[in-house]
Amino acid sequence: MMYGLTLILHERPGRRAQAAAMSVMERAFDPAFGEAWTAPQLAGLTSLGGCWLTLAQMDGATLGFALVRSIFDESELLLLAVDPAWRRHAIGSALLDHSVAAARSRNIKSMFLEVRADNPAVALYRKTGFQHVNTRPDYYRGDDGKLYDALSFRLEI
Repeated sequence: MMYGLTLILHERPGRRAQAAAMSVMERAFDPAFGEAWTAPQLAGLTSLGGCWLTLAQMDGATLGFALVRSIFDESELLLLAVDPAWRRHAIGSALLDHSVAAARSRNIKSMFLEVRADNPAVALYRKTGFQHVNTRPDYYRGDDGKLYDALSFRLEI
C-alpha cells in the first residue's frame, strides 16, 4: 500500500463520506458511458443495510473509494474509482483488497462485479483472482452510440 494512504471504512456512510466519494466519482468516470452515479443514487443505496463505503485518503484528500453491498453470504462490488491524477499508485488494488477483506470478515463467501469490457480495471480484477462468469453483449452504450459488452466476474472468498 502506498505510504501515507489511509483506508477508512464507513458502515453507514454519512453525508460527508458520500460527498467525498462523489468528488472522486465526478473526476473518475468518463461521462461518455454514463457509469457515474448521482448523489441521490449514492445516498439512496448507502442508506440501506448491508452496504459499506471505503474511502482512500491521504493528507485529508480523498483519492478513491469502493462501494460494496452484501446480502447473506454474497457481496457485490458496485463501484471502485480512483482519481485520475492518482491512478497507477496501487490505490485501486488497496481498495479492492480492503473490500475483499471486509467481506471475508463478514463471512461472505463470494464477491461479484460487473465492468465494461474495455475498462482497464479488468486487469486488476483478474490479477486479484476474479473469474469471468458471464458476458452481456452490447450492454453499455457510449455517447457516440457504440455498444460495449459488460463482463461479470466472481471471486470465491
